[in-house]
Amino acid sequence: MNDRLGDTWVAVSAGTRPTGIVHPAALRALAEVGIQHDGRSKSVDEFRGVELDLVVTVCDLAAEDCPVWLGKGRREHLGFPDPAKAVGSDDEVMVAFRRVRDDIAARVFPLLTEFERGE
Repeated sequence: MNDRLGDTWVAVSAGTRPTGIVHPAALRALAEVGIQHDGRSKSVDEFRGVELDLVVTVCDLAAEDCPVWLGKGRREHLGFPDPAKAVGSDDEVMVAFRRVRDDIAARVFPLLTEFERGE
């Protein structure tokens, strides 16, 4: 989001059970579309006191673990399978990461447009 819409949105990312690293396949999938990720693995607890306009949960697990966002901001859930759970060859795992990367872009960008219009 920051790469494509950084002039109007500031996105932060966090997980309910961060591993301490950003998955290498996620970094490769982002690099394939020209995005250099410099972030780190973070917990949602880091953002509890932060005022956010919109909170979008993207993992099916997050919908179960975070049924209520305790901070400010509208919450929307868009479920995606966790590509880190993909099994198979490196190529098969990358297919899972690419699919989720592309699906997130296809679903989150329209959601942001709807949010800006007040829908």
